[in-house]
Amino acid sequence: MYMKSILFSLFLLVSQMSLAQKVFTTNEGAIHGYDPVAYFTEAKPVRGNAKYTFQWNDATWYFASQKNLDLFKAKPQQYAPQYGGYCAYGTSNGYKANTQPDAWTIVDGKLYLNYNSDVQKQWNPQREKLILKADEHWKKLENQ
Repeated sequence: MYMKSILFSLFLLVSQMSLAQKVFTTNEGAIHGYDPVAYFTEAKPVRGNAKYTFQWNDATWYFASQKNLDLFKAKPQQYAPQYGGYCAYGTSNGYKANTQPDAWTIVDGKLYLNYNSDVQKQWNPQREKLILKADEHWKKLENQ
């Protein structure tokens, strides 16, 4: 219970810092500089290369190859993480929180990221229900 309180407090702090961004970015770009297409094509997080970048949705996206960059350019909504790359669990609870590239899941062809692997363990067992909640919350959070 104490750990959940700490995590929740941390989420709130982080969410306040990132409210103005539609896409969660760091100084490394969207998804900490990882290639969003690789989650689908290689089933793992792969760091992008500065040779292959694309500006989309006010964020810089990095890719491991020209092929992945081209796939993203053709259909960015297909490969970009849900909720602007913010934590799916946090979004389901009504706030934005940052994410780690290695805490990810693909559900029904959509990429979801989480704050970390511990949060992902809480999210995974009830993700279908939480996705529905997050979809509703994102309508309000998206432009905040």
